[in-house]
Amino acid sequence: MQCKIKDITINYEVKGKGKPIIIIHGYSPDHRLMTGCMEPVFSSKDGYKRIYIDLPGMGKSESAEWITDSDVMLDIVIKFIEKIIPNENFLLVGESYGGYLSRGIIYKIAKRVDGVSLICPVIIADNEKRNVPGHVVLVKDNKLLSKLSPEDVEDFNSMAVVQSEKIYERYKNEIVSGIKMADDKFLENIQENGYEFSFDVDKLNEKFNKPALIILGRQDSCVGYIDAWSILENYPRGTFAVLDRAGHNLQIEQEEMFNSLTNEWLMRVEEL
Repeated sequence: MQCKIKDITINYEVKGKGKPIIIIHGYSPDHRLMTGCMEPVFSSKDGYKRIYIDLPGMGKSESAEWITDSDVMLDIVIKFIEKIIPNENFLLVGESYGGYLSRGIIYKIAKRVDGVSLICPVIIADNEKRNVPGHVVLVKDNKLLSKLSPEDVEDFNSMAVVQSEKIYERYKNEIVSGIKMADDKFLENIQENGYEFSFDVDKLNEKFNKPALIILGRQDSCVGYIDAWSILENYPRGTFAVLDRAGHNLQIEQEEMFNSLTNEWLMRVEEL
């Protein structure tokens, strides 16, 4: 499906009916990163309208020169929400950079958000200032690696904490497939000139008093897990989980725990 914001077309996908959930992927991949991990949760659960967006310059969404920083990116996402589900409250799920944008949405329009799930969220925009562990592969699959090209081995080794055939297939189909479609020049420009919001996204006027889930990988060498502790007090109804055997692709490497924690978050939302 497509939505026009100013002069660009935003691609998105809708699955199911009911309570809207805005679901936002990370930087460079596309919405398949999120359908891959979220749809299994809803395979036996009705009553939710899942709205998966492709952010500008990613997936099938267009980029534009006037999108120069994350402030503009956030404005586009909020305009998208206002067009697709005007006057409706919604749930929010964001992974990595999508978790950064999700907190921007809470900063701007918290009253419309009935619950938030942050998966390996970017807490500190500046890479150099993040407190992250060194990369480690805890479970290596040499049989799998022997079947891959040297480039694919290097790429997978640089990200995966747990290696298996299933994890690699999901990584390739849900993450790499989107990265290959991204407008690299556009994304590099934002990263160099305006990846960080111009405001302190975690300095809220009032705490977010709805069910929240903050789920992190103990071995996440991209955004880490320690920095996220600093935002926990903003979420009095927040579950804070740090999973072992999980890097930045936690939703793939710890699939069962991810599904369980997400289901538990939805149960808390339903009790409201």
